[in-house]
Amino acid sequence: MAEAGLSEETVVARSGASPEFVRHLLELGILTPTPGVGLTQADVRRVRVVEALDGAGLSLEGLAQAMRDGLMSLDFVEQPAYSRYDSLTEVTFREVSETRGMPLDLMLIVREVAGGAEARPDDRVRESELPVIATGEKLLRHGVRPETLAWTMRVYGEGLRRLAETEADLWAADILGPLIRDGVPMAEILRRTSAITAELSTASDESLLALYHTHQAAAWMRNIFEGFEATLSSWGLQARVERPPAIAFLDISGYTRLTEERGDEAARDLATTLSHIVRRSSAQHGGRTVKWLGDGVMFHFPEPARGVVACLEMSDAVAGAGLPPAHVGISAGPVLAQGGDYFGRTVNAASRIAGYARQGEVLVSQEVVDAALARADRVAFEVIGPVELKGLSGTLDLYRAVRTPG
Repeated sequence: MAEAGLSEETVVARSGASPEFVRHLLELGILTPTPGVGLTQADVRRVRVVEALDGAGLSLEGLAQAMRDGLMSLDFVEQPAYSRYDSLTEVTFREVSETRGMPLDLMLIVREVAGGAEARPDDRVRESELPVIATGEKLLRHGVRPETLAWTMRVYGEGLRRLAETEADLWAADILGPLIRDGVPMAEILRRTSAITAELSTASDESLLALYHTHQAAAWMRNIFEGFEATLSSWGLQARVERPPAIAFLDISGYTRLTEERGDEAARDLATTLSHIVRRSSAQHGGRTVKWLGDGVMFHFPEPARGVVACLEMSDAVAGAGLPPAHVGISAGPVLAQGGDYFGRTVNAASRIAGYARQGEVLVSQEVVDAALARADRVAFEVIGPVELKGLSGTLDLYRAVRTPG
């Protein structure tokens, strides 16, 4: 279906560009009204792309000449995938806040987490921001606190930003890069990549959503298990596990920041080195790596004593390999196994203990000491004392695991 025609004023309004800028693009021939139709929604996307190119210092006159010579084209924005370059609506953040009752400061965060410049109350809302606002409104209505919602939106934004940038890096390295090195004309590159985009955009969205739903199912199962576990424990119906497994988290201090500073190749080298260390040590002591989590790794050990020894070895090996210092938390107790992952209060405790540990420390819970004291060879436990950890009720008695001579 052909796109409906838009007036020049509508293109200005939807793109957010100035009337003078749009008029200049028409004069240069970068925007060319379709005969019998006029300007279209694709031209709104053209304006946004060209405005970004202009802001980066590219010559608009040079771009126009390259387009006339057939060296470049902006026709790729007509592909359905490029509808991601959305338009401005007619309403401002302040107006939406007043009509929907969502706090204005939360409304403005929506622009921030999408990677935009800090929004002002009277800035117009983008079309893509409306669904985010609607979801936030529903969560608030069901009792989610504003500060929790703000934190959640920032986590969403940061995670999706890294995903989008990694995907763009893939394109630059393995799709665009070889074509540019081979001297393929830009117009031909755009034609070829538009075809690839058309083929992959829907598949990419479907795979991303499927992966997200898989993670959702695992996270929901964690909540279900922890709810049942807490209820049974509060009523004295939770049987004590005689030989509880241990869960350990090993985090690398500043690993994400370091990899960002050193670049992708260095990041891969660091990840490979860390992988070799933790997989070898955990396997030697009967454990396994469960999953990688940004700056660290989660482990499962059927025997807490062997888990303590393995984590001490890993901490030493990490330091010896020139990686940033590791800090480790270990807890023991009942866990829910689901799809190769583990959930429950034991897992939460181990994660919080790792976050509390200082660089180079291996900290453990009382349950680990009880299970490992007589079985961990050449290991001693130094009392730290009761500690309150964020996200956990009450206090935990923590100990520092250290090697003993022998």
